[in-house]
Amino acid sequence: MNKNKAVLGIVLVIAGIIFLFGRYNLSSYLPAWSPTDVFNKFDNELQAGQYCTVRDEKGGLVTKISRQANVGDEIFTADGCHYQITKVKGNQAWAGFNGPDKAFLGYSEFYAHLEAPVTAVAWGKQPIGVYHTHSDESYLPSDGASSIPFRGGIYQVGETMVKRLKERGVKINYDQTPHDPHDNNAYYRSRRTAAQLMKNNPIALFDVHRDGIPDPKFYGRNIAQKYVAQVRFVIGRENPHYAANLDFAKRLMAYANKVYKPVVKDIYLSSGNFNQDLMPTAILIEAGTYTNVKTDAAQGISMLAEAVPVILGLTGPRTQPGAPENLKPLTDPTARTPGSWKALAWIVGLTFLAGGAFLIISAGGWDKAKNRLTNLVKRNKVK
Repeated sequence: MNKNKAVLGIVLVIAGIIFLFGRYNLSSYLPAWSPTDVFNKFDNELQAGQYCTVRDEKGGLVTKISRQANVGDEIFTADGCHYQITKVKGNQAWAGFNGPDKAFLGYSEFYAHLEAPVTAVAWGKQPIGVYHTHSDESYLPSDGASSIPFRGGIYQVGETMVKRLKERGVKINYDQTPHDPHDNNAYYRSRRTAAQLMKNNPIALFDVHRDGIPDPKFYGRNIAQKYVAQVRFVIGRENPHYAANLDFAKRLMAYANKVYKPVVKDIYLSSGNFNQDLMPTAILIEAGTYTNVKTDAAQGISMLAEAVPVILGLTGPRTQPGAPENLKPLTDPTARTPGSWKALAWIVGLTFLAGGAFLIISAGGWDKAKNRLTNLVKRNKVK
């Protein structure tokens, strides 16, 4: 009888935890795999040429993205506006305006008064990791196709970023392992690559992609007297580091757009993980779209690369002890990691919930469980 109760208790506890995941979106605080992955698609990216249009409550355009939009996704624009998707119907989505994003505007204000950073500094031993989950992605005008399996034009764009970072004194680990085919399991395959890069203790990880918007003008901009393709940051909100990943993206967008405005188009906080649970400074970069000329995309990501060393805190502003959190470099060991305590709280809460439920069921009811706890406390006091 006791064995049956124990089995029943375990089953009910597991069922209760799965219910909490679905009801309260606890998967936002979990690493790459969770029970909800059984029911969810692993990659929400659409095929080249397919995209979702996001509009505000008045019908104005917020953004376009070649991903399946979901209720709860968020957009942070280059001018600091914060939107959250409230309704999705097919390839159309509507977002409510949450007001200006105070964190991003704070970073923008700080960087606006920042003098030119020092560039000739020792980078240290920690490298930046760069790789491509979708190694087939290409640029139609330059490569002749939007997809070239195992050797897409995205590699040349990645090489441009790597070259620019090296010119800034950055140590780079660039892994060019292909992860074809371009399917829902690509992120599982690229996770092995990202995990391999993690063995070198990187300070940041960049997964470089290109978008699938058919209109090249959507990303095309004249910046610093050059025509370039803007970049976009995509952050997966289904991982325990998402708040820190998002904070990193906001800092990077703020500074990059201060130097080359507006080379970063926006930040899209998406359902998904994108292997960003591996570290708090992991970002998925969309370098233009497949209808942009590849050299324009390369120019845009090169401009972005100039901002990376500054934001990582290894060049540019130095902080003093006691500096406000939002002014500390991400590599400052005294800077807190946004979202860490929240994730820990959920883990502790679930542990207590599971333990309590198991105790009640195995004891045969609430009253018997309470008596067990009371007797346990009394025995401890006697000791």
